[in-house]
Amino acid sequence: MTTNQVLVGVGLIVVLAVGSQILASRLRIPALIVLLPVGFAAGALIDDVDPERLLGAAFSPLVSLAVAVILYDAGLGLDLARLKGHTRRVVVRLIWIGVLITGLLGTLLSVPLLGMSWRAAVMIGAILVVSGPTVVGPLLSFVRPKDRLQRVLVWEGSLIDPVGGVLGALVFHAVVSSSGRHLGSGTTQFLISMGIGAAGGAVGAGLLWVLFRVLRIGEVLGTTAQLAAVIGVAAMCDVLREDTGLIAAVMMGLAVANLSGMDVPARRPFFETLVSLILGLLFISISATVTPHSLRHVVLPALGLAALLVLVVRPLVAAVSTLGTDLTRGERGFIGWMAPRGIVAAATASTFSAGLVAKGIGGASKILPATFVVITATVTLYGLTAAPLARRLGVVRPSRSRPLLVGGDPWVVDLGVALKAAGLEVLMWAGEEEQRERIRRAGIELAPGELLGAATGGAAELEGVTAVYFLTAEDDFNALAAVILRGSVEGTVHRLSAPADSQGAVAPFIGGEVLFGPDLTWPTFSRRYQEGAAVLGQPAGDALRPGSDLLFLVRRDGRLDPVTGGSTPSPRPGDTAVLLGPGGRGVDGAVE
Repeated sequence: MTTNQVLVGVGLIVVLAVGSQILASRLRIPALIVLLPVGFAAGALIDDVDPERLLGAAFSPLVSLAVAVILYDAGLGLDLARLKGHTRRVVVRLIWIGVLITGLLGTLLSVPLLGMSWRAAVMIGAILVVSGPTVVGPLLSFVRPKDRLQRVLVWEGSLIDPVGGVLGALVFHAVVSSSGRHLGSGTTQFLISMGIGAAGGAVGAGLLWVLFRVLRIGEVLGTTAQLAAVIGVAAMCDVLREDTGLIAAVMMGLAVANLSGMDVPARRPFFETLVSLILGLLFISISATVTPHSLRHVVLPALGLAALLVLVVRPLVAAVSTLGTDLTRGERGFIGWMAPRGIVAAATASTFSAGLVAKGIGGASKILPATFVVITATVTLYGLTAAPLARRLGVVRPSRSRPLLVGGDPWVVDLGVALKAAGLEVLMWAGEEEQRERIRRAGIELAPGELLGAATGGAAELEGVTAVYFLTAEDDFNALAAVILRGSVEGTVHRLSAPADSQGAVAPFIGGEVLFGPDLTWPTFSRRYQEGAAVLGQPAGDALRPGSDLLFLVRRDGRLDPVTGGSTPSPRPGDTAVLLGPGGRGVDGAVE
């Protein structure tokens, strides 16, 4: 290819990847629904976007390294200590039972439907066990299922990515190593592959431990160091043994997330941006390699396989995994209707199918197009049906706002009581035990002590929270925590304004919209409360008492609109006004 063709091809792939993700975010649908058809159409219409022509022999190893980065990032979000109680029991069952049943039935169904050999069928069975948070997360954000159900599905999707990646690599080596005549030799080669991957993961984890614990590098350099370590270790493992780098990458991520003493930067903005870009580039590139000719004899059998996976296999997995649990019938039914395939299935299919084709394994050429069809079918089907089914099963969260108030001072607790009295489901968090006890006495749901730390690590503890309001006396904490949590919740993150004469190191210099305007700071609330003011709720149509300040409007439909430094919401009939008013408490502090 000429230089101009390469420039055009690379430019188009990047633009199509990011443009598809932007469009999907605006439509509030999983990016896969846009990326797959765009990549397929681009590959069919424009020769310049064919990554195998652009990169030649480099395409397959680059895909393998990209998947290693994705699996490392998935492993980083898996602090297994946070997977507790009933959710842990259900998720663990869904993982091991789901992998066993889906892999086995996927293999058995692929042989007659796709007309492939048993060795190729075992490979596609292993590939199709994965789902993934990059698909499940956007779907659940749109559907808004109840909290317990959402936690189960998010954790399953987060765990199945690295499990599926490791399983795919192990099955690939087992299939390549086995010949039917030399079982002992094949087993030995399989164990060698596992050993190289495990050793690489241990070396990578040790390297990261040195970087973070000994050298104590900062956030930006720490992010790039993680990227270099993952790619370097995965590349060296792949040199020693093909595709063992995926095993090493997953082990590195799990080690960083679960070993004590790993002081990894909580925020990884560059890393997260890079992973998002890699996802888009991979989907466009892999879809572009699936030609209409390769689909001609695969579409109908693969659609049949997808139908059986959706209608038979997943409901069976859900029924067995939830047997004997206290999940409702509707929750079990929704779990049985939520298993879309995602990026790891596409990338592992692209990576492993080429190796199996090179080994002359019968039907291996059908693995990638069949996986492409299954991904497209499952994402489209679940994307179109998940929301109406969730409503029919009665597992959708109420549309009312669910705010998280951070702080435990008396006026903050009274604010939570007023919002709860207006019909909202209020969640509160405070760091001091005295404040936490005050919240408990007020009858408000108390968030777990590790909530904020867990949220910075990408876990699912903030699922269901529609807005976060930082109301503590520490202006710097409010400012920094608001920056860290922004993007971790469905709605907005606000903080109190710092006083004009604040000597804080951070708060006076961080922008963003603040609550209640510049005059209602924490010292102002505290002083006025000592003078007898109170947080009250009243119909929005009633006149405000002199000296009162409007804080929030609780809309008739349960939405919560705050007063901010930039805007004051206009009341409408049926709204409830929450305000800070004078003379509302007696000498004992109780609201009169």
